[in-house]
Parts: sequence; C-alpha cells; structure tokens
Amino acid sequence: MGLATPLLATALCVLCGSGLFVFLGLEPMVVFRTFFVSPFRDLYSIGELSLKVAPLALCATGLAIGFRANVWNIGAEGQIIVGAMAGGGLGLAFSDTVSAWLLPAMFLAGSLGGMVWAAIPAFLKVRFDTNEILVTLMLTYVAGLLLSYMVYGPWRAPSGYGWPESEPLHAAARLPRLLEGARLNSGIVIALVVVGASWLFVARSHVAYQMQVAGMAPRAARYGGFERSRMIWIGLLAGGACAGLAGVVEVAGTIGKLRDTVSPGYGFAAIIVAFIGRLHPGGILLASVLMGLFYVGGEAAKVSLGLPTAIIGVFQGMLLFFLLMSDLLLTYRVRWRVRIGDAADA
Repeated sequence: MGLATPLLATALCVLCGSGLFVFLGLEPMVVFRTFFVSPFRDLYSIGELSLKVAPLALCATGLAIGFRANVWNIGAEGQIIVGAMAGGGLGLAFSDTVSAWLLPAMFLAGSLGGMVWAAIPAFLKVRFDTNEILVTLMLTYVAGLLLSYMVYGPWRAPSGYGWPESEPLHAAARLPRLLEGARLNSGIVIALVVVGASWLFVARSHVAYQMQVAGMAPRAARYGGFERSRMIWIGLLAGGACAGLAGVVEVAGTIGKLRDTVSPGYGFAAIIVAFIGRLHPGGILLASVLMGLFYVGGEAAKVSLGLPTAIIGVFQGMLLFFLLMSDLLLTYRVRWRVRIGDAADA
C-alpha cells in the first residue's frame, strides 16, 4: 500500500486537473495529451525532457538521504545556485583553456560549493540545535541575492546588452551532446550514475541503515548508540553535493552561462519528487520523469493551448497535497464515534 499511494495521488491529481480544465473551457484529453504524450513525440522532445529529469533526479536523490533520517533540507534551490556559481565561476576563470580536466573540475567545485552551503545549517543544527528547515530555506534567498550581485556586477558580460548574465562558457566547459539535433547532453548520464550510487549506498551501507532506523524509530536509534550529529552532517552534505552537481549540469549543459535565474524551482520540486518516489532511488527516477513531464508539458501547453505557466505549480501543489492525504489515510483509520451523552440527548 505504501507503494500504491503515489499512484493514487497521481490519479487524483489527474482527476482534479480534468475538472479544472473543464472549468477553463478546455478538453481534458487534449490537455493531458499535450502534457504526457507530446514530450515523447520525437528525439528533440525527449532531449528536452531529459534536461528536466537530470537536475530533478540529482536534487531528489541527495534530499532523500537526509529525509530518511528526518533531516529536513528544504534549501536545495539555494544549494543549486551556489553550486552553479562555484562550477560556472571556475569555467569563466579558465575560459581560455581547452583542457579535458576543466569540466570534471567544475563538477567538483559545484559539489563542494553545494556542500559548503549545506554545511552552514548542519553546523548550526549540531552546535545550537537550530531548525534546519528554516535555516536552509532562508539561505536559498541569500544565495539568490548573491548570484544577482555577481551577474549584475563582476560577472556581467560587456557584450550582453545590459542583460544580467555572464559570458558564454567555453566549449571545454560545456557538457557534450549525446544526439545531433537535440539538446540531450551527458547530464542525464551523470544523474543516472548518482542515482545508481545512491541505490548502492542505501542497499549496502551500514550508515544508510542507521539513518533509516533514526528516521523510523528515533528512540531505538538512541538506544543503539547511533550518533545523531553524524547523520545530520551526512544528510545535509549529501543533499548539498547533489544539488551542487545539478547546478553545474544546468550551467554547463542547458544554459551555457550564468544568469540571474539558474533554476526554475528544481530544488523545491525535488522535495515532491523525493516523496513521490518513496525516498527510494528507483522511485525517485520515475518520479523525476513524471515531474519533468509537468515542466515540458506545461511549456507546450502554454504555447499551443494558451495555458499560463502557473499551471505547472498548480499540478505540483495538487500532487503533493494528494500524496500527503493518501499517506495520512494509509497511516490512520477514520472512525465515526458517537458520544454517549450525545446519543442520550438524541
């Protein structure tokens, strides 16, 4: 039943979405065909879908490691931004090089950047017992302002006609494309490798077992001597590293430069992806495809049907709401009880 709740939540989301489209005067089947079928119509569309799946899968995989231990990293969006700045900044600094080591160095820098940003709430949580939800979320806005400062200031391209963006990255700092005529790049390969490594960690690692026990039974974890501070550091740093990688995938693959908007909300959507996937790497990959369809299909529906871009957020919100509702009904049973006094009065 635990695996069935994501399917139930998706079905309810589609059902309510049908009612919404009827209210807007649209044919639901036409809209859903645009959302869920058109992204597979040709190689170019599949490539566009992969550009959404890769960062979503990367972020959700890292977040799920912490979520298993009840370490709530809500700031993956900010960690994406910092990772993109670290990796993209390295690419800009060595724009005149053709070394094959530049791209791996950018990924290493991006991963470290995301980890440094996640280390701030980890330290505050361990040292002062602060709320990691609040700290990670607030740091997202700090990261956004820092990126805006850089692209409006030191990294602003002189040839950019005043737009807040950097110079394009050199070819050596760009992810290679996998198909001609499509934007599909090796970022999806990186995401698959990280998801596979996460599966090995979850399935074979004693640390992952400790984190799962801590999430399911905190008292048993304390009785077993599992160190809580260690789990906090691992959970937050893993999320920061994966989000930093996602930031570099965006800059070096999809965008090709730094600008004031690096991510369209992948860090927040990845929270939904992680729970839809039941915090399991395989489920996260499938959930990333579903969420990617919302992004790609939403853009197609905006062009062909005139739907607003906000419809993507509506679907994401409904999906999360129905997932939480399904989990609630799975965990608790609704009982109708009549008080004795009320029955006597009746």
